[in-house]
Amino acid sequence: MTNAGTPRSLAQITFALVGFLFLLELTSGIIQGYYIPLISDLVHHLGITDADFNWFEAAQLLLSAIAVPILAKLGDMFGHKRMLLISTALTAAASWWLVFSGDFTTFLIAWALQGFYAVWLPLEVALIFDKGRRSKTGVSQTRRAAGLLVIALEAGAIAGALGGGAIFTALGGNVALTLAVPALVVTLAFFAILFGVPESERSTGRSLDFVGFVLLTFALLLTTSSLTFLRINGPETWWVWVVMALGLLAFLPFGRWVLGRDDPAIDLRMVAQKNMWPVQVTAGLFGISVLGAQIPLSTFAGTDPEVAGYGLGLSSGMRSVVIGIYLISLIVGAALFAILSRRLSPRVALIGATALVAVGYFALIFFHDDLAQVLVCICIAGAGSGALVAALPAAAAAAAPLGQTGIATGLTNTTKTIGGAFASATFGLALATGVTAGVGTAASLSGYYTVWIVCGASALVATVLLFFVPKLAFADPVEAELVEGTTPSA
Repeated sequence: MTNAGTPRSLAQITFALVGFLFLLELTSGIIQGYYIPLISDLVHHLGITDADFNWFEAAQLLLSAIAVPILAKLGDMFGHKRMLLISTALTAAASWWLVFSGDFTTFLIAWALQGFYAVWLPLEVALIFDKGRRSKTGVSQTRRAAGLLVIALEAGAIAGALGGGAIFTALGGNVALTLAVPALVVTLAFFAILFGVPESERSTGRSLDFVGFVLLTFALLLTTSSLTFLRINGPETWWVWVVMALGLLAFLPFGRWVLGRDDPAIDLRMVAQKNMWPVQVTAGLFGISVLGAQIPLSTFAGTDPEVAGYGLGLSSGMRSVVIGIYLISLIVGAALFAILSRRLSPRVALIGATALVAVGYFALIFFHDDLAQVLVCICIAGAGSGALVAALPAAAAAAAPLGQTGIATGLTNTTKTIGGAFASATFGLALATGVTAGVGTAASLSGYYTVWIVCGASALVATVLLFFVPKLAFADPVEAELVEGTTPSA
């Protein structure tokens, strides 16, 4: 009979755990994809303009940037499953609130609160890593599991994007009934986590750094808000730059406070470790492309080349197909990462993933004349992006000391969100500058060049930074022995 403490039994526990978490990430993907084809109908339902919908995205990004590190830290203190349940319950409540919201204000609040799902993946990775910590293959188990979770996420996004419009049509255009579908899915996911997921080990003797979290929230609120205002109001609005400067300055008292605490909100000394800071910086740089480049891609694909002289002139249906192909490339990248990281070492696989993102976006500068060229470029970038979505929280978990796994993985999401907010503001300004004459709202080609150059350059910088990571970082003992060419110990 197999001993309960062997790596085999631990793998079985992790497999069972991943099965339920797979369902939750599938739900996360459905939420992220379901509403996209409904945007025009929601705008009509609420009696607002297309531009007003930007506030929903901004509010949700702001809440996730603030909530993720707090809930991740609380997960380290009181149990990752407990925080996963709380965040899922809040997401379900917000999703049901959307069903009954008929005006801009209530819908905005509910949409923002739905952003609690952003903490799911960091908490899931922390849970998996905690279960595999006692095994010599715990790190590689975490990477494989993270890859499966990302596959679920992207598959859910595809299913949501395809299902949202179809369900709306099948229900005769009834907005409330259409919005009830994702709310029901999240509610079912709550019970799957409640009954199917075991709790992680809790750290004892911990205290909540309330002041530290207040200072962090204030700094993130000012910084991310300033980027949103920059996109909406434009760079000529002087007070936007004042808010941004105040936000950056607010990190100084936060840093001084947490450095003087034994159990701070965020341990900056941990973040400064040589196997941690490149991961967190890479997550921020990665957010620029993975969160900021999709809307420019969609608008470029829809621009009529016969009128503007560039673009693909695709219909909305064909643009959805292009986005779907991009999401499939993310699935492929996530699936391949665990295999390549074992053969080449996790560090080399991370470097290769960021390099693929850089190559894909730099290639778009030269190859964007037809659909085939664009698809090849975005699939190259997508494969690297899929690997990074899975790899970054897993790498942060492997580099984190005992009791700080949740906050380490959560920080990768927060820095990615900040990078995405920066990209959203920067790309919005780039595409709005030099609008092509006689083409209505079409952006200039130079604006798209700016988007692709910034995405490629940020990925290239991340590639260079990852060379500073120790050679066998993020590898478990068995993998390290295999990479070094020695015989694995018993």
